[in-house]
Amino acid sequence: MIYKWLKSTQYLVYPPTCLLCGGRGQQGLDICEGCLRELPRNLSCCPVCALPLPQEYGAATTCGNCLMHHPGFDLSHAPFLYLPPIGRLIGDLKFNSGLTQARLLARLVGDSLETAMERPPELLIPIPLHPSRLRERGYNQSLELARPLSRQFGIPLQYNLCTRIRATPHQLSLKKQDRARNVKGGFRVSGKLNARHVALIDDVITTGATVSELARLLKKNGVERVDVWAVARTP
Repeated sequence: MIYKWLKSTQYLVYPPTCLLCGGRGQQGLDICEGCLRELPRNLSCCPVCALPLPQEYGAATTCGNCLMHHPGFDLSHAPFLYLPPIGRLIGDLKFNSGLTQARLLARLVGDSLETAMERPPELLIPIPLHPSRLRERGYNQSLELARPLSRQFGIPLQYNLCTRIRATPHQLSLKKQDRARNVKGGFRVSGKLNARHVALIDDVITTGATVSELARLLKKNGVERVDVWAVARTP
């Protein structure tokens, strides 16, 4: 009750402001109603990797790539396409200390999961950064997305269970065929896993190589099902 009172007081003193146009936010979000309507939604996509598909395929059609080469994870939820202005919000989150963007994006993902999630995971795991990149950036954007989601759904968050043991180039700078090799052997599980169903938290799914590599490692350590929750999927 005290928390709700403090949040209400905060909104009165510092009303939410749209991060895209500067207008007044709505529903306690830092985005206005007009900009919220214009966000590029990923409405028809592969349920495994969230690849956008033609609308006539429906929401339950698995893409050809996942049928031929099933990734290490089992299901993905990425409610937006990595197009403007989502790309701008994610860019600010990753490279401009955009922690306000993290709260907004996590809330948008969480709201979409409220209706889409059939079976909640037992544990949330943000995709780890290599220590060198963490020092450079000062924070892990996936962890900043995971914190509000953990609170919203009451699911435990474990951020030091998995570590990145190799510093690798940014995936966006690589060709598709090189991305899997880039992250191969790049993670380590450094603690005991007490969950059979986990969700990996990331900002963008590009080819799924990173989350697939970590998902396979988790399954070798006893996890039975791995979901991926991300903000956006590249078209």
